[in-house]
Amino acid sequence: MAAENSKQFWKRSAKLPGSIQPVYGAQHPPLDPRLTKNFIKERSKVNAVPLKNKKASSFHEFARNTSDAWDIGDDEEEDFSSPSFQTLNSKVALATAAQVLENHSKLRVKPERSQSTTSDVPASYKVIKSSSDAQLSRNSSDTCLRSPLHKQQSLPLRPIIPLVARISDQNASGAPPMTVREKTRLEKFRQLLSSHNTDLDELRKCSWPGVPREVRPVTWRLLSGYLPANTERRKLTLQRKREEYFGFIEQYYDSRNEEHHQDTYRQIHIDIPRTNPLIPLFQQPLVQEIFERILFIWAIRHPASGYVQGINDLVTPFFVVFLSEYVEEDVENFDVTNLSQDMLRSIEADSFWCMSKLLDGIQDNYTFAQPGIQKKVKALEELVSRIDEQVHNHFRRYEVEYLQFAFRWMNNLLMRELPLRCTIRLWDTYQSEPEGFSHFHLYVCAAFLIKWRKEILDEEDFQGLLMLLQNLPTIHWGNEEIGLLLAEAYRLKYMFADAPNHYRR
Repeated sequence: MAAENSKQFWKRSAKLPGSIQPVYGAQHPPLDPRLTKNFIKERSKVNAVPLKNKKASSFHEFARNTSDAWDIGDDEEEDFSSPSFQTLNSKVALATAAQVLENHSKLRVKPERSQSTTSDVPASYKVIKSSSDAQLSRNSSDTCLRSPLHKQQSLPLRPIIPLVARISDQNASGAPPMTVREKTRLEKFRQLLSSHNTDLDELRKCSWPGVPREVRPVTWRLLSGYLPANTERRKLTLQRKREEYFGFIEQYYDSRNEEHHQDTYRQIHIDIPRTNPLIPLFQQPLVQEIFERILFIWAIRHPASGYVQGINDLVTPFFVVFLSEYVEEDVENFDVTNLSQDMLRSIEADSFWCMSKLLDGIQDNYTFAQPGIQKKVKALEELVSRIDEQVHNHFRRYEVEYLQFAFRWMNNLLMRELPLRCTIRLWDTYQSEPEGFSHFHLYVCAAFLIKWRKEILDEEDFQGLLMLLQNLPTIHWGNEEIGLLLAEAYRLKYMFADAPNHYRR
Protein backbone atom coordinates (compact mmCIF):
# COMPACT_ATOMS: atom_id res chain seq x y z
CA MET A 1 0.00 0.00 0.00
CA ALA A 2 2.85 2.33 0.91
CA ALA A 3 4.56 1.60 -2.39
CA GLU A 4 1.34 2.42 -4.25
CA ASN A 5 0.93 5.72 -2.38
CA SER A 6 4.56 6.60 -3.11
CA LYS A 7 4.03 5.89 -6.80
CA GLN A 8 0.91 8.06 -6.88
CA PHE A 9 2.77 10.87 -5.11
CA TRP A 10 5.55 10.97 -7.67
CA LYS A 11 3.12 10.63 -10.53
CA ARG A 12 1.11 13.57 -9.21
CA SER A 13 4.13 15.74 -8.42
CA ALA A 14 6.10 15.17 -11.61
CA LYS A 15 7.13 18.22 -13.66
CA LEU A 16 7.16 18.34 -17.42
CA PRO A 17 10.69 17.77 -18.77
CA GLY A 18 12.23 21.01 -19.98
CA SER A 19 9.62 23.31 -18.46
CA ILE A 20 10.96 26.37 -16.67
CA GLN A 21 10.05 26.41 -12.99
CA PRO A 22 10.17 29.44 -10.68
CA VAL A 23 13.07 29.00 -8.27
CA TYR A 24 13.29 30.54 -4.83
CA GLY A 25 15.95 33.22 -5.06
CA ALA A 26 15.40 33.75 -8.80
CA GLN A 27 13.96 37.00 -10.08
CA HIS A 28 11.63 36.00 -12.85
CA PRO A 29 9.19 38.21 -14.75
CA PRO A 30 5.74 38.33 -13.15
CA LEU A 31 3.06 36.39 -15.01
CA ASP A 32 -0.34 37.62 -16.06
CA PRO A 33 -2.69 35.74 -13.69
CA ARG A 34 -5.53 35.88 -16.21
CA LEU A 35 -3.44 34.00 -18.75
CA THR A 36 -2.41 31.49 -16.10
CA LYS A 37 -6.03 31.02 -15.02
CA ASN A 38 -7.26 30.53 -18.58
CA PHE A 39 -4.47 28.11 -19.34
CA ILE A 40 -5.13 26.07 -16.20
CA LYS A 41 -8.84 25.87 -17.06
CA GLU A 42 -8.02 24.52 -20.51
CA ARG A 43 -5.63 21.92 -19.07
CA SER A 44 -8.11 20.88 -16.42
CA LYS A 45 -10.55 19.85 -19.16
CA VAL A 46 -7.89 17.55 -20.59
CA ASN A 47 -6.68 16.13 -17.29
CA ALA A 48 -10.21 15.77 -15.91
CA VAL A 49 -9.02 15.81 -12.31
CA PRO A 50 -11.76 17.59 -10.38
CA LEU A 51 -10.96 19.25 -7.07
CA LYS A 52 -13.21 18.57 -4.13
CA ASN A 53 -13.62 22.26 -3.48
CA LYS A 54 -12.28 25.56 -4.67
CA LYS A 55 -9.64 25.73 -1.97
CA ALA A 56 -6.43 23.82 -2.70
CA SER A 57 -6.59 20.55 -0.76
CA SER A 58 -2.80 20.41 -0.43
CA PHE A 59 0.33 22.22 -1.44
CA HIS A 60 0.86 19.57 -4.14
CA GLU A 61 -2.54 20.40 -5.67
CA PHE A 62 -1.53 24.05 -5.72
CA ALA A 63 1.89 23.28 -7.22
CA ARG A 64 0.41 20.94 -9.83
CA ASN A 65 -2.00 23.61 -11.06
CA THR A 66 0.72 26.24 -11.32
CA SER A 67 3.67 24.22 -12.59
CA ASP A 68 2.96 24.77 -16.27
CA ALA A 69 2.50 28.53 -16.12
CA TRP A 70 5.82 29.09 -17.88
CA ASP A 71 4.66 27.11 -20.93
CA ILE A 72 2.62 30.09 -22.03
CA GLY A 73 4.43 31.67 -24.98
CA ASP A 74 4.37 35.33 -25.88
CA ASP A 75 3.22 36.63 -29.21
CA GLU A 76 4.74 40.06 -29.39
CA GLU A 77 5.91 39.28 -32.92
CA GLU A 78 2.68 37.83 -34.33
CA ASP A 79 1.95 39.38 -37.68
CA PHE A 80 -1.77 40.04 -37.95
CA SER A 81 -1.27 41.59 -41.37
CA SER A 82 -0.31 38.25 -42.96
CA PRO A 83 -2.50 36.83 -45.77
CA SER A 84 -3.92 34.17 -43.48
CA PHE A 85 -5.63 36.88 -41.46
CA GLN A 86 -6.62 39.02 -44.44
CA THR A 87 -8.50 36.24 -46.29
CA LEU A 88 -11.12 35.64 -43.60
CA ASN A 89 -14.64 35.80 -45.03
CA SER A 90 -17.53 37.42 -43.21
CA LYS A 91 -18.96 34.12 -41.85
CA VAL A 92 -15.64 33.16 -40.28
CA ALA A 93 -15.23 36.65 -38.86
CA LEU A 94 -18.73 36.58 -37.31
CA ALA A 95 -18.17 33.11 -35.87
CA THR A 96 -14.85 34.17 -34.39
CA ALA A 97 -16.35 37.31 -32.88
CA ALA A 98 -19.16 35.25 -31.33
CA GLN A 99 -16.66 32.87 -29.76
CA VAL A 100 -14.63 35.78 -28.36
CA LEU A 101 -17.77 37.14 -26.68
CA GLU A 102 -18.67 33.70 -25.36
CA ASN A 103 -15.20 33.13 -23.91
CA HIS A 104 -15.21 36.65 -22.51
CA SER A 105 -18.41 36.02 -20.57
CA LYS A 106 -17.40 32.53 -19.41
CA LEU A 107 -13.96 33.44 -18.16
CA ARG A 108 -15.03 36.75 -16.58
CA VAL A 109 -11.97 38.44 -18.06
CA LYS A 110 -12.18 42.15 -17.26
CA PRO A 111 -10.33 44.11 -19.95
CA GLU A 112 -8.04 46.79 -18.58
CA ARG A 113 -7.56 50.26 -19.94
CA SER A 114 -3.97 49.48 -20.89
CA GLN A 115 -4.75 46.34 -22.91
CA SER A 116 -5.93 45.72 -26.46
CA THR A 117 -4.97 43.75 -29.58
CA THR A 118 -1.80 44.18 -31.57
CA SER A 119 -3.73 45.92 -34.33
CA ASP A 120 -3.97 48.94 -32.01
CA VAL A 121 -0.21 49.15 -31.56
CA PRO A 122 1.49 51.54 -34.01
CA ALA A 123 4.03 49.87 -36.27
CA SER A 124 6.70 52.36 -35.19
CA TYR A 125 6.66 50.84 -31.70
CA LYS A 126 7.64 47.36 -32.83
CA VAL A 127 10.45 46.19 -30.56
CA ILE A 128 13.09 43.66 -31.51
CA LYS A 129 13.27 40.93 -28.90
CA SER A 130 16.41 40.49 -26.86
CA SER A 131 18.19 37.16 -26.88
CA SER A 132 17.04 36.58 -23.31
CA ASP A 133 13.45 36.89 -24.50
CA ALA A 134 13.87 34.02 -26.94
CA GLN A 135 13.91 31.24 -24.40
CA LEU A 136 10.50 32.22 -23.06
CA SER A 137 8.91 32.36 -26.49
CA ARG A 138 10.50 29.24 -28.01
CA ASN A 139 7.14 27.50 -28.27
CA SER A 140 5.05 30.62 -28.83
CA SER A 141 3.90 29.60 -32.32
CA ASP A 142 2.48 26.31 -31.04
CA THR A 143 0.78 28.01 -28.13
CA CYS A 144 -0.74 30.64 -30.41
CA LEU A 145 -2.32 27.91 -32.52
CA ARG A 146 -3.82 26.31 -29.41
CA SER A 147 -5.46 29.40 -27.95
CA PRO A 148 -5.19 32.51 -30.15
CA LEU A 149 -8.33 34.12 -28.72
CA HIS A 150 -7.12 34.04 -25.13
CA LYS A 151 -3.67 35.35 -25.94
CA GLN A 152 -4.89 38.38 -27.86
CA GLN A 153 -6.44 39.70 -24.65
CA SER A 154 -3.02 40.10 -22.99
CA LEU A 155 -1.45 42.42 -25.57
CA PRO A 156 -0.83 46.00 -24.41
CA LEU A 157 -2.15 49.16 -25.97
CA ARG A 158 1.01 51.04 -25.02
CA PRO A 159 4.32 50.52 -26.89
CA ILE A 160 5.47 46.94 -26.36
CA ILE A 161 8.31 46.48 -23.89
CA PRO A 162 10.35 43.27 -24.18
CA LEU A 163 9.16 40.45 -21.93
CA VAL A 164 12.48 40.37 -20.12
CA ALA A 165 12.54 43.90 -18.81
CA ARG A 166 15.02 46.17 -20.51
CA ILE A 167 17.44 47.43 -17.91
CA SER A 168 17.70 51.00 -19.15
CA ASP A 169 14.92 53.48 -18.66
CA GLN A 170 11.78 52.87 -20.65
CA ASN A 171 12.44 56.21 -22.37
CA ALA A 172 16.17 55.72 -22.89
CA SER A 173 16.25 53.35 -25.85
CA GLY A 174 14.31 53.63 -29.09
CA ALA A 175 12.15 56.44 -27.70
CA PRO A 176 11.29 59.90 -29.07
CA PRO A 177 13.81 62.70 -28.45
CA MET A 178 13.85 64.37 -25.06
CA THR A 179 11.11 66.89 -24.43
CA VAL A 180 11.82 70.48 -23.45
CA ARG A 181 10.84 69.66 -19.87
CA GLU A 182 13.24 66.68 -19.74
CA LYS A 183 16.08 68.82 -21.12
CA THR A 184 15.36 71.48 -18.51
CA ARG A 185 15.43 68.89 -15.71
CA LEU A 186 18.70 67.42 -16.97
CA GLU A 187 20.27 70.88 -17.07
CA LYS A 188 19.07 71.53 -13.51
CA PHE A 189 20.77 68.31 -12.34
CA ARG A 190 24.00 69.21 -14.11
CA GLN A 191 24.08 72.62 -12.46
CA LEU A 192 23.53 71.08 -9.02
CA LEU A 193 26.15 68.39 -9.50
CA SER A 194 28.80 70.75 -10.86
CA SER A 195 28.44 73.38 -8.14
CA HIS A 196 31.32 73.65 -5.64
CA ASN A 197 29.16 72.20 -2.84
CA THR A 198 26.12 70.32 -4.11
CA ASP A 199 22.93 71.22 -2.25
CA LEU A 200 21.83 67.72 -1.21
CA ASP A 201 18.38 68.84 -0.09
CA GLU A 202 17.75 70.39 -3.48
CA LEU A 203 19.19 67.30 -5.17
CA ARG A 204 16.76 65.08 -3.25
CA LYS A 205 13.87 67.31 -4.22
CA CYS A 206 14.83 67.10 -7.90
CA SER A 207 15.45 63.33 -7.72
CA TRP A 208 12.12 62.40 -6.12
CA PRO A 209 10.21 62.29 -9.47
CA GLY A 210 13.08 60.40 -11.13
CA VAL A 211 16.72 60.96 -12.09
CA PRO A 212 17.77 61.32 -15.76
CA ARG A 213 19.82 58.35 -16.92
CA GLU A 214 22.79 60.55 -17.88
CA VAL A 215 23.38 61.80 -14.32
CA ARG A 216 22.02 58.87 -12.30
CA PRO A 217 25.40 57.28 -11.36
CA VAL A 218 26.85 60.38 -9.68
CA THR A 219 23.46 61.29 -8.19
CA TRP A 220 23.08 57.86 -6.58
CA ARG A 221 26.60 58.06 -5.13
CA LEU A 222 25.73 61.41 -3.55
CA LEU A 223 22.29 60.38 -2.27
CA SER A 224 23.76 57.18 -0.80
CA GLY A 225 26.21 59.22 1.25
CA TYR A 226 29.10 57.49 -0.51
CA LEU A 227 30.32 60.62 -2.32
CA PRO A 228 30.93 63.98 -0.58
CA ALA A 229 28.99 67.06 -1.65
CA ASN A 230 32.22 69.00 -2.17
CA THR A 231 33.40 68.50 -5.74
CA GLU A 232 37.10 68.91 -4.87
CA ARG A 233 36.98 65.95 -2.45
CA ARG A 234 35.15 63.53 -4.73
CA LYS A 235 38.05 62.21 -6.80
CA LEU A 236 40.23 61.48 -3.76
CA THR A 237 37.29 59.92 -1.89
CA LEU A 238 36.49 57.54 -4.75
CA GLN A 239 40.12 56.56 -5.08
CA ARG A 240 40.47 55.92 -1.33
CA LYS A 241 37.22 53.91 -0.99
CA ARG A 242 37.94 51.80 -4.06
CA GLU A 243 41.40 50.96 -2.75
CA GLU A 244 39.90 50.15 0.64
CA TYR A 245 37.43 47.69 -0.92
CA PHE A 246 40.11 45.84 -2.86
CA GLY A 247 42.17 45.79 0.31
CA PHE A 248 39.30 43.81 1.85
CA ILE A 249 39.42 41.45 -1.12
CA GLU A 250 43.14 40.79 -0.66
CA GLN A 251 42.77 40.36 3.10
CA TYR A 252 39.57 38.30 3.39
CA TYR A 253 38.47 36.74 0.10
CA ASP A 254 40.78 33.72 0.34
CA SER A 255 39.11 32.84 3.64
CA ARG A 256 36.03 31.72 1.72
CA ASN A 257 37.60 28.25 1.62
CA GLU A 258 38.01 28.11 5.40
CA GLU A 259 35.63 25.88 7.28
CA HIS A 260 33.82 28.62 9.26
CA HIS A 261 33.05 30.57 6.05
CA GLN A 262 32.21 27.66 3.78
CA ASP A 263 28.46 27.71 4.45
CA THR A 264 28.25 31.43 3.68
CA TYR A 265 30.23 31.16 0.48
CA ARG A 266 28.36 28.04 -0.65
CA GLN A 267 24.98 29.80 -0.29
CA ILE A 268 26.23 32.87 -2.16
CA HIS A 269 27.63 30.63 -4.90
CA ILE A 270 24.22 28.92 -5.23
CA ASP A 271 22.22 32.17 -5.28
CA ILE A 272 24.29 34.15 -7.78
CA PRO A 273 23.14 32.22 -10.93
CA ARG A 274 19.55 32.68 -9.72
CA THR A 275 19.89 36.46 -9.79
CA ASN A 276 17.96 37.74 -12.84
CA PRO A 277 18.35 34.37 -14.63
CA LEU A 278 16.68 35.58 -17.82
CA ILE A 279 18.94 38.60 -18.38
CA PRO A 280 22.16 37.64 -20.21
CA LEU A 281 24.26 40.30 -18.45
CA PHE A 282 23.94 38.53 -15.10
CA GLN A 283 24.79 35.11 -16.50
CA GLN A 284 28.27 36.16 -17.57
CA PRO A 285 30.97 34.43 -15.45
CA LEU A 286 32.85 37.70 -14.90
CA VAL A 287 29.72 39.42 -13.55
CA GLN A 288 28.95 36.47 -11.27
CA GLU A 289 32.49 36.57 -9.88
CA ILE A 290 32.04 40.28 -9.10
CA PHE A 291 28.78 39.57 -7.27
CA GLU A 292 30.35 36.74 -5.28
CA ARG A 293 33.15 39.01 -4.06
CA ILE A 294 30.77 41.84 -3.15
CA LEU A 295 28.41 39.59 -1.17
CA PHE A 296 31.11 37.59 0.58
CA ILE A 297 33.03 40.67 1.76
CA TRP A 298 29.80 42.28 2.97
CA ALA A 299 28.77 39.12 4.83
CA ILE A 300 32.01 38.67 6.78
CA ARG A 301 32.08 42.38 7.66
CA HIS A 302 28.54 42.13 9.08
CA PRO A 303 28.57 39.03 11.29
CA ALA A 304 25.37 40.06 13.10
CA SER A 305 23.37 39.15 10.03
CA GLY A 306 25.80 37.48 7.64
CA TYR A 307 24.54 36.63 4.18
CA VAL A 308 20.79 36.11 3.79
CA GLN A 309 19.01 35.04 0.60
CA GLY A 310 17.60 38.13 -1.07
CA ILE A 311 20.60 40.38 -0.45
CA ASN A 312 21.98 39.17 -3.79
CA ASP A 313 19.13 40.99 -5.57
CA LEU A 314 20.05 44.30 -3.94
CA VAL A 315 23.38 44.50 -5.76
CA THR A 316 21.85 44.48 -9.25
CA PRO A 317 20.39 48.04 -9.48
CA PHE A 318 23.69 49.58 -8.35
CA PHE A 319 25.70 47.40 -10.71
CA VAL A 320 23.49 48.33 -13.66
CA VAL A 321 23.49 52.07 -12.88
CA PHE A 322 27.28 52.25 -12.50
CA LEU A 323 27.78 50.09 -15.59
CA SER A 324 25.61 52.51 -17.60
CA GLU A 325 28.23 55.20 -16.89
CA TYR A 326 30.52 53.41 -19.35
CA VAL A 327 27.94 51.92 -21.74
CA GLU A 328 25.75 54.07 -23.98
CA GLU A 329 23.58 51.31 -25.44
CA ASP A 330 21.20 49.13 -23.45
CA VAL A 331 23.22 46.99 -21.07
CA GLU A 332 20.97 43.92 -21.05
CA ASN A 333 23.15 42.02 -23.52
CA PHE A 334 26.40 43.94 -23.00
CA ASP A 335 29.58 41.87 -22.77
CA VAL A 336 31.50 43.23 -19.78
CA THR A 337 34.77 41.76 -21.06
CA ASN A 338 34.84 44.76 -23.42
CA LEU A 339 35.50 47.06 -20.45
CA SER A 340 38.93 47.77 -19.06
CA GLN A 341 40.06 46.33 -15.74
CA ASP A 342 39.96 49.79 -14.12
CA MET A 343 36.35 50.33 -15.20
CA LEU A 344 35.26 46.97 -13.81
CA ARG A 345 37.06 47.63 -10.52
CA SER A 346 35.33 51.01 -10.19
CA ILE A 347 31.88 49.49 -10.87
CA GLU A 348 32.50 46.67 -8.37
CA ALA A 349 33.75 48.89 -5.55
CA ASP A 350 31.02 51.52 -6.00
CA SER A 351 28.33 48.81 -6.05
CA PHE A 352 29.72 47.36 -2.81
CA TRP A 353 29.80 50.65 -0.92
CA CYS A 354 26.39 51.88 -2.08
CA MET A 355 24.78 48.52 -1.27
CA SER A 356 26.44 48.67 2.16
CA LYS A 357 24.97 52.13 2.77
CA LEU A 358 21.51 50.82 1.84
CA LEU A 359 21.78 47.77 4.10
CA ASP A 360 22.99 49.87 7.04
CA GLY A 361 19.47 51.29 7.23
CA ILE A 362 17.61 47.97 7.04
CA GLN A 363 20.03 45.49 8.62
CA ASP A 364 17.40 44.32 11.14
CA ASN A 365 15.63 42.82 8.11
CA TYR A 366 18.42 40.26 7.91
CA THR A 367 19.48 39.56 11.51
CA PHE A 368 18.38 36.40 13.33
CA ALA A 369 14.62 35.74 12.85
CA GLN A 370 14.51 38.86 10.61
CA PRO A 371 12.60 41.03 13.14
CA GLY A 372 12.58 44.05 10.83
CA ILE A 373 10.58 42.20 8.20
CA GLN A 374 8.22 40.73 10.79
CA LYS A 375 7.44 44.22 12.10
CA LYS A 376 6.98 45.67 8.62
CA VAL A 377 4.60 42.89 7.53
CA LYS A 378 2.55 43.43 10.68
CA ALA A 379 2.50 47.19 10.06
CA LEU A 380 1.35 46.55 6.47
CA GLU A 381 -1.50 44.38 7.73
CA GLU A 382 -2.63 47.06 10.21
CA LEU A 383 -2.34 49.80 7.59
CA VAL A 384 -4.36 47.90 4.97
CA SER A 385 -7.04 47.09 7.55
CA ARG A 386 -7.55 50.83 7.97
CA ILE A 387 -7.30 52.05 4.38
CA ASP A 388 -9.21 49.20 2.71
CA GLU A 389 -11.13 47.06 5.15
CA GLN A 390 -12.84 45.15 2.33
CA VAL A 391 -9.54 43.81 0.97
CA HIS A 392 -8.34 43.03 4.50
CA ASN A 393 -11.51 41.06 5.30
CA HIS A 394 -11.26 39.27 1.93
CA PHE A 395 -7.83 37.93 2.95
CA ARG A 396 -9.18 36.83 6.33
CA ARG A 397 -12.15 35.10 4.74
CA TYR A 398 -9.93 32.92 2.56
CA GLU A 399 -7.23 32.50 5.24
CA VAL A 400 -4.50 34.36 3.35
CA GLU A 401 -1.78 35.57 5.70
CA TYR A 402 0.12 38.74 4.80
CA LEU A 403 3.39 36.96 5.58
CA GLN A 404 2.71 34.54 2.70
CA PHE A 405 3.14 37.26 0.08
CA ALA A 406 4.50 40.39 1.82
CA PHE A 407 7.59 38.73 3.31
CA ARG A 408 9.14 38.72 -0.16
CA TRP A 409 8.04 42.32 -0.74
CA MET A 410 9.96 43.44 2.34
CA ASN A 411 12.93 41.07 1.99
CA ASN A 412 13.61 42.02 -1.64
CA LEU A 413 12.17 45.57 -1.69
CA LEU A 414 9.61 44.57 -4.38
CA MET A 415 12.42 43.64 -6.78
CA ARG A 416 10.81 40.32 -7.67
CA GLU A 417 7.43 41.94 -8.27
CA LEU A 418 8.68 44.64 -10.68
CA PRO A 419 10.84 44.73 -13.82
CA LEU A 420 14.37 45.91 -13.11
CA ARG A 421 13.85 49.19 -14.98
CA CYS A 422 11.01 49.96 -12.54
CA THR A 423 13.15 49.08 -9.52
CA ILE A 424 15.79 51.57 -10.65
CA ARG A 425 13.17 54.28 -11.02
CA LEU A 426 11.69 53.36 -7.63
CA TRP A 427 15.11 53.65 -5.99
CA ASP A 428 15.50 57.18 -7.35
CA THR A 429 12.71 58.11 -4.97
CA TYR A 430 13.78 55.83 -2.12
CA GLN A 431 17.17 57.54 -2.02
CA SER A 432 15.49 60.95 -2.11
CA GLU A 433 13.07 60.14 0.70
CA PRO A 434 14.22 60.24 4.34
CA GLU A 435 14.48 56.60 5.42
CA GLY A 436 13.08 55.60 2.04
CA PHE A 437 14.16 51.95 2.15
CA SER A 438 13.19 51.39 5.77
CA HIS A 439 10.11 53.58 6.21
CA PHE A 440 8.64 54.83 2.92
CA HIS A 441 8.78 51.31 1.48
CA LEU A 442 5.91 50.31 3.81
CA TYR A 443 3.58 52.83 2.15
CA VAL A 444 4.73 51.80 -1.33
CA CYS A 445 3.81 48.19 -0.49
CA ALA A 446 0.39 49.30 0.79
CA ALA A 447 -0.25 51.33 -2.38
CA PHE A 448 1.00 48.42 -4.49
CA LEU A 449 -1.42 46.02 -2.80
CA ILE A 450 -4.43 48.31 -3.11
CA LYS A 451 -3.55 48.89 -6.79
CA TRP A 452 -4.78 45.31 -7.37
CA ARG A 453 -7.89 45.48 -5.15
CA LYS A 454 -10.28 44.75 -8.04
CA GLU A 455 -8.34 41.64 -9.09
CA ILE A 456 -7.99 40.57 -5.45
CA LEU A 457 -11.72 40.83 -4.77
CA ASP A 458 -12.47 38.88 -7.97
CA GLU A 459 -10.53 35.87 -6.64
CA GLU A 460 -12.66 33.73 -4.39
CA ASP A 461 -10.33 31.01 -3.14
CA PHE A 462 -6.99 30.66 -1.38
CA GLN A 463 -5.26 29.23 -4.43
CA GLY A 464 -6.35 32.01 -6.78
CA LEU A 465 -5.35 34.74 -4.34
CA LEU A 466 -1.86 33.35 -3.81
CA MET A 467 -1.33 32.87 -7.54
CA LEU A 468 -2.34 36.47 -8.15
CA LEU A 469 -0.26 37.97 -5.34
CA GLN A 470 2.86 36.00 -6.26
CA ASN A 471 2.63 36.70 -10.01
CA LEU A 472 1.24 40.22 -10.37
CA PRO A 473 1.12 41.37 -14.03
CA THR A 474 3.66 44.22 -13.94
CA ILE A 475 5.87 43.13 -16.85
CA HIS A 476 4.75 46.06 -19.03
CA TRP A 477 5.12 48.65 -16.30
CA GLY A 478 7.27 51.71 -16.87
CA ASN A 479 7.93 55.15 -15.40
CA GLU A 480 4.28 56.21 -15.62
CA GLU A 481 2.98 53.35 -13.45
CA ILE A 482 5.78 53.77 -10.91
CA GLY A 483 5.05 57.50 -10.73
CA LEU A 484 1.38 56.84 -9.91
CA LEU A 485 2.34 54.21 -7.34
CA LEU A 486 4.73 56.60 -5.60
CA ALA A 487 2.16 59.40 -5.59
CA GLU A 488 -0.35 57.15 -3.83
CA ALA A 489 2.33 55.98 -1.38
CA TYR A 490 3.18 59.59 -0.56
CA ARG A 491 -0.50 60.32 0.08
CA LEU A 492 -0.72 57.37 2.48
CA LYS A 493 2.45 58.44 4.25
CA TYR A 494 1.13 61.99 4.62
CA MET A 495 -2.10 60.65 6.14
CA PHE A 496 -0.69 57.95 8.43
CA ALA A 497 3.04 58.38 9.11
CA ASP A 498 2.61 61.17 11.66
CA ALA A 499 -0.56 59.63 13.10
CA PRO A 500 0.34 55.98 13.82
CA ASN A 501 -2.87 55.43 15.81
CA HIS A 502 -4.76 55.83 12.55
CA TYR A 503 -3.65 52.40 11.43
CA ARG A 504 -3.98 50.65 14.76
CA ARG A 505 -7.13 49.09 16.05
